[in-house]
Amino acid sequence: MRKYPDKDVAALAKEVYTEWRTFIKDHSNRPSIEVRSDPKTERLRQNARKLLAEALETEIGHPLVENIEREAFHLSSRLINGPYRRTVRALIFALKHKPETRTQVQSGVLSLRTFVQSHKK
Repeated sequence: MRKYPDKDVAALAKEVYTEWRTFIKDHSNRPSIEVRSDPKTERLRQNARKLLAEALETEIGHPLVENIEREAFHLSSRLINGPYRRTVRALIFALKHKPETRTQVQSGVLSLRTFVQSHKK
C-alpha cells in the first residue's frame, strides 16, 4: 500500500507501517505474563526450583533459580510434561556435576536462554 498511486493512501500506509514497527520494537523486550497454574503444576514447578537452587548452591527464592525454571517452562510450551521434566533434570545434573558451567551461569557469562536451550530434551 505504500507504493499505491494515490499519494494520500501511500502516506497513510507508510505512517501506519512506521507506527506498527515502532510499537513492535518497543514491546519486544517485555517479559511474558506469568499466569497462576493449577496446584499440581505449581507444586511440580516449586520442586524444580528447589532442586535447581540446591544445584546452584543458592536459596530457593533466588532470581537466577526463578529465571532458569521459567525459561525451561516456557521452552516446554508452558506444560509440565516429559520434555519439561527431562530438561529440568538435565539442567540440575549439569549444574551439580559441571562446576565450570555453574560458575558461568552464576557470573552471567553463559546466558540463561543459551544454557537452557543447550540442555533442552
